[in-house]
Amino acid sequence: MGQEITNFEFSDEEFQNFGKRLRANLAALELLLQRPDFGAGDLSFGAELELYIVDPEGQPLHVNQEIIAELDDPQLTLELNRYNLEYNFSPSLISDHCFHKTQREALAAIDKINACAAQWDGSVVPVGILPTLQQSDIGYQAMTKLPRFEALTRELTHIRGGPFTIAITGADTLQLAMDDVTLEGANTSFQIHLRVPPKEYAEFYNAAQLITPLVVALAANSPTLFGHRLWQETRIPLFKQSIDCRPKDGMHPIPARVNFGNNWVRAGAFELFAEAAMLYRPILPTCDEEDSVAVVKSGGIPSLHELRLQQGSVWLWNRPVYDPADGGHLRIEFRALPAGPSLVDMLANAVLAIGLTKVMQEHIGDLLPAIPFNYCNANFYRAAQNGLEADLFWPSATQIEPEYFPVPALLEKLLPRAPEKLAAMGFREDDFMPLLDIVEERLAARKTGARWQLDKVAELRRDMHKREALVEMFKQYRANSAANIPVARWK
Repeated sequence: MGQEITNFEFSDEEFQNFGKRLRANLAALELLLQRPDFGAGDLSFGAELELYIVDPEGQPLHVNQEIIAELDDPQLTLELNRYNLEYNFSPSLISDHCFHKTQREALAAIDKINACAAQWDGSVVPVGILPTLQQSDIGYQAMTKLPRFEALTRELTHIRGGPFTIAITGADTLQLAMDDVTLEGANTSFQIHLRVPPKEYAEFYNAAQLITPLVVALAANSPTLFGHRLWQETRIPLFKQSIDCRPKDGMHPIPARVNFGNNWVRAGAFELFAEAAMLYRPILPTCDEEDSVAVVKSGGIPSLHELRLQQGSVWLWNRPVYDPADGGHLRIEFRALPAGPSLVDMLANAVLAIGLTKVMQEHIGDLLPAIPFNYCNANFYRAAQNGLEADLFWPSATQIEPEYFPVPALLEKLLPRAPEKLAAMGFREDDFMPLLDIVEERLAARKTGARWQLDKVAELRRDMHKREALVEMFKQYRANSAANIPVARWK
C-alpha cells in the first residue's frame, strides 16, 4: 500500500488483467521457492514507526504533506490521515547491533521531524491511538489527498456496499458508522521485519502466531478512543472493523481483510501468499510489464509487483513479505505491536516477539496438535481486550485437557529461555539484554502503556472533567515518551 499510483478509478479490464498477472506471480514464486539457495543469507532486522503529529495541546495537526515536502527524506512516508507519518528505518544485520542502530536512527529521525514540525507549532509522538482524538478529527477532510488513499476508500466502500460499522465494548461502549476508512488512520504501530530462511518459514511463522498474544498483552498501549475506555489494545478491533469491506448483509464466508489468519501454516510461505491472492478481490489493479515466470526460468529474481501490491492490501497481523532485494528473500512482518509508549519500550517489544518466537519454534510441530488454530485466534483477541489480565489457552505435548494460564505466568516461564535463543540466532547479547531487562521490569511492575494511561486519567478525574484529564494525561505521556523513559518507570 506504500507504492504510489497515478489514478484511483479502474476498469473491469484492468481488474481482469491484474488477476491474470497475479496468478502468474504465484506461479513464479512457486518456482522461485524450489531453488535450494533462494533466500540464503545473513538474517536482518528492520522496522517502521507510525507517528501522530500534534499541536501543543495534543490535538491532531494536519501537516504531514508539508513536512514531507520540507524534509524530502525518502525514508519518511505519508499515511492515510493528514496528521500521521511513517518512518522506515534502515535494515541492518542482526549481528550488527541492530536494535542499538535502530534506536540511534529513530532518535535522530524524530529530532529532525520535530525541528521541521516546529514551524507549524507541532511535534510527533508515538502512541497506539491518540487519547485526545475526537470524532471531528475523523472523516474525508482528514484524509491525505493521494490517489492510492482515494482508491483505497473508493474500492473498499464499493465492495462493502454501505457504511463501515464500529462496535467495541470495554468499560464503555462505542458504536458508530463511517462512510470512509479514515478511522483506520487512528491506529499507529511499530512494525518490525525479520528475514526468515524459506526452509524454516512454516515453523517460525507458526511460532510467531502462537506467541503474538503474549506480546500484545505486555505491549498494550491504546486503551481509549474518543474518550471511551475500550480494550487494552483497541487498535486490534478498530483496525479490523474500520476497513471490513465484507457485505453488510452478513453473507461473507471470506475472512476480513484484517485478520489473524485462517489456519496454521502446513508447508511454507507459499500458501500464505496464495491465500491472499485467491481469497481477496484486488483493490489497486496497477500492473507492470514484467513476465515474472520467464524471469525465474532464466535464473533471475522477479519483482512480483502485483503480488506485493496485493499483499499490501491484506492486513494479516503477522504478514509474509517477499522482497526481490539482496537476491530475493522472505520476511515476517510483525504488525500487532503498537507505537509507543517510548522508543526503548517498542524495541523491547520487538526483542520479546523475536525471542519468544525462537523459543517456541523448536517444539512447535509437537505443540500444534494440542492447540486448534481457533484457540490461538481467540487468545489474540482475548489478550488485546484484557492485556496482562488475560487468561490464555496454552498447549502442552502432555496435556490431557485444555488449560488456561494468566499471561504473566506464561511470560515468567518463557522469558528466561529467550536470551540463549536470541544469541544462537546471531543477535548480540549487549544489544538485546538491556531491552529484555525492560521487558522484565514492565512485567514485574504489571504496568503497560495502556494501564498507565487508564490509571493516570482515573487519578486526574478526581479534580478534572474527562476531556481535561485526557489532555493533561497526554501531556505527561508526551514528556515521558520524549525522554525515552521505559513505561515501567513512569509515575
